[in-house]
Amino acid sequence: MTIKVGDRLPAAVFRRIGANGPEEVRSEALFGGRRVALFAVPGAFTPTCHNTHVPSFVQAARALSEKGVDEIVCISVNDPFVMKAWGEATGATEAGITMLADPEGAFTKAIGMDFSAPPAGLVGRSRRYSMLVEDGVVKILNVEETPGQAVCSLGRVLVDQI
Repeated sequence: MTIKVGDRLPAAVFRRIGANGPEEVRSEALFGGRRVALFAVPGAFTPTCHNTHVPSFVQAARALSEKGVDEIVCISVNDPFVMKAWGEATGATEAGITMLADPEGAFTKAIGMDFSAPPAGLVGRSRRYSMLVEDGVVKILNVEETPGQAVCSLGRVLVDQI
């Protein structure tokens, strides 16, 4: 089943690199009682993700905050070390975007956003999307038709929808 507007996000455990190494981030703490702009990408450092999608949220960070978003979160089916390096390389970390790993793709599968593209070396990855989540409930959802395209899931689009 693919997640849709009005659905509650499932419980999940994400990973990030903290001051003392890898640490868990539980979805209940991330989304509970908060307004979160969440976007997901097929892969860190891949062309569309690196050159278009993440930069769109770096550029939209201030506007999202002004619209009452408590946190901007990027999720990818990668390891937390890659997500940390990617956040630093793109300026996402400096912009205040939280870069989280879904290492086994458990969250991605639970919301029906998993896909594979073996010719590109992408297996068990996330579809490209953005959403606004309020207290764990999906309020806005933008899913791209193809993984190599970032149009409806860009940061500015989400700003304009809120």
